[in-house]
Amino acid sequence: MNITYFGHACFLLETSKAKILFDPFISPNELAKEIDVEAIECDYVLLSHGHEDHIADAESILKRTHATLVSNFEIVSWYEGKGIKNTHPMNIGGAWKFDFGWAKYVYASHSSVMPDGTYGGNPGGWMLEVDNKVIYYAGDTGLNTEMRLLGERYAIDWAILPIGDNFTMGPVDATKASDFLNCPDIIGMHFDTFGYIQIDHESVKDLFAKTRKNLTLMEIGATKEL
Repeated sequence: MNITYFGHACFLLETSKAKILFDPFISPNELAKEIDVEAIECDYVLLSHGHEDHIADAESILKRTHATLVSNFEIVSWYEGKGIKNTHPMNIGGAWKFDFGWAKYVYASHSSVMPDGTYGGNPGGWMLEVDNKVIYYAGDTGLNTEMRLLGERYAIDWAILPIGDNFTMGPVDATKASDFLNCPDIIGMHFDTFGYIQIDHESVKDLFAKTRKNLTLMEIGATKEL
């Protein structure tokens, strides 16, 4: 199973059965200008919430690839109004067995509104069981004690956590989230894209190392085997 980073909070998870794209914000991201959005193929698009910096390229990718959109009921309804036909609505705490594996839409401490001001429902993250591994994609969130429950219930192999601070958890809170989740293997997201969330990579890596965590900061366009 491989994961490719397209910048900000956008990842493509390639499993043995499907290609799953998370929160596509690529074309407006200056740091991802070398990425060809039109070349991205996927079977599913999972959206954590409705903010522009997580959905900017979703409509064009969905219409081109005919991938299935999976998100909360409000976001799915909004896209259905734009002509997207392949959809699967969910809400916090709900789980479903897809052809690629099992997915659960889990709590995130954040906000959600669509670019036109439409209510975006509850923000969330994703717990996935795919290819005999459990992957937690946190979405945009602050540190919260719900993560303790996730760590108690699931044997998480990899956690994809925001680390940019200001709008989400920062590095210190992300190390605590790692403790709550009982998962030392972290992939960072939601950093560097804007001035508010720029980080010092070396100091953040040192912080995680001192707390015995394994932080991966992927280069945009890079692929990692999980």
